[in-house]
Amino acid sequence: MDRCAVFVDAGYLFAQGSVAIAGSKKPRSELLLDASAVIKELISLACAKAADCRILRVYWYDGAIGGSRPTSDQALVANLDDVKLRLGFINSYGQQKGVDSLIVTDLIELARLNSISDALLLSGDEDVRVGMQIAQNYGVRVHLLGIAPSRSSQSQQLLQEADTTSEWDHKTIGTFLSVRETVVETEAVVSAAKAVAATTSTTDGFVSGKIEVAVNAFVEKLVDSDIKGIEAYWERARGVPPDLDRKLLPICGKAIGRDLERDEIREMRIYFQRAVKERREISN
Repeated sequence: MDRCAVFVDAGYLFAQGSVAIAGSKKPRSELLLDASAVIKELISLACAKAADCRILRVYWYDGAIGGSRPTSDQALVANLDDVKLRLGFINSYGQQKGVDSLIVTDLIELARLNSISDALLLSGDEDVRVGMQIAQNYGVRVHLLGIAPSRSSQSQQLLQEADTTSEWDHKTIGTFLSVRETVVETEAVVSAAKAVAATTSTTDGFVSGKIEVAVNAFVEKLVDSDIKGIEAYWERARGVPPDLDRKLLPICGKAIGRDLERDEIREMRIYFQRAVKERREISN
């Protein structure tokens, strides 16, 4: 079957991509990804490497924190045509786990079932080499893609095993990855909340008002791609995407001077959904 599949280690893409455009590794919260642009770029390269093949799909591998729920960014990727999201997990040290084994399993299984003749692999980890070798034994040609300087960001053994190698430079990376111009700063949001006067005479009302203002200030600082990611998340799930929930909890906690109680967390999430919906209505 003359078909080509694309395998993307998102952790490698973000880590090395940020080095390429900014000179150092940046946390995900400081980066913006144009998901449709990077998928288009990947498919274009796959078609160039395997000119006689049709694209099967793009497999996007990433880590999930605290379970299998995708972040807003991951939901946006998952909703694109011809893309399948595969999630490993993030441990307590912030390390991505289980992603390499997912790549290896899919690569071997697709090769064994004769579903693909070529594979484009964006990764740098030595741990995926065994999957590459077994797929090649089944007759699959593996095209390895790296991010400059790939000689220092990819395993040398991986580079040697690949049938072909390619490298994206900072100009290519810059077409779909950028550093946020505005980062949602915790202290700025907290200061805005603390500046709000009590809306009622009760203590509960005062606390609730601070939480609401903190949430509104947070949502106001989100960029359009964040809102699109939230909308994509809401197509398959309810509530606050886990990545934004983790940011909001400490922000609201600082705004009121203590950890939020259970009913206050529910309030925070209701305020978030309301604020996002209001922003969507204004923009439409």
